[in-house]
Amino acid sequence: MRIGILALQGAFDKHAEMARSLGHETTLVRRKDDFEGIDGLVLPGGESTVQLKLIDRFDLEWSLMRFAVAGHPILATCAGLILAARTVTQPEQRSLGFVDVRVARNAWGRQIDSFEAMSDEGHPLVFIRAPRILDVGENVDVLGRFRGEPVLIRQGNVTCATFHPELTNDPYVYRLAFRKSQAHAIAQSKNESHAPHA
Repeated sequence: MRIGILALQGAFDKHAEMARSLGHETTLVRRKDDFEGIDGLVLPGGESTVQLKLIDRFDLEWSLMRFAVAGHPILATCAGLILAARTVTQPEQRSLGFVDVRVARNAWGRQIDSFEAMSDEGHPLVFIRAPRILDVGENVDVLGRFRGEPVLIRQGNVTCATFHPELTNDPYVYRLAFRKSQAHAIAQSKNESHAPHA
């Protein structure tokens, strides 16, 4: 797969490294033209208010919405989850609304409160000014929890983590986010290879 990393602000380099370690091609997304030819997208951590301003400045909101509605896989982490959420509190701010969740910004603590832990399922977690998922809609699947609270969720083609999987050595979140599309691409490739040629 060719995975785009939204590279307006934040920790996008580590996402690219993780994706490449799994055999994906990567490209940095900063302009509307950068969406052409990518199969998946990562919305990285960082500062969500700054990212929203830059999305406006570079006129990327429509491209992001169209990419999500088209069903392409998206992995949204930390601030990326805030962008993807239906509702954002603490304080309230607008979002893109890809996923039916309500989140509170920085609710796992400030920068100085950053910490590492293990999920209830036994995967490593890195929390840095992480948002907290307050509630999830009925069409949202909870894929991971920490102390019983959801920290990894998915709705349709969008997978969201409150933590930073790119800062761990565990690629399971990337495999969850992009596995279905990989299978689809492989099946499509096989079908094309067996199709009669004109």
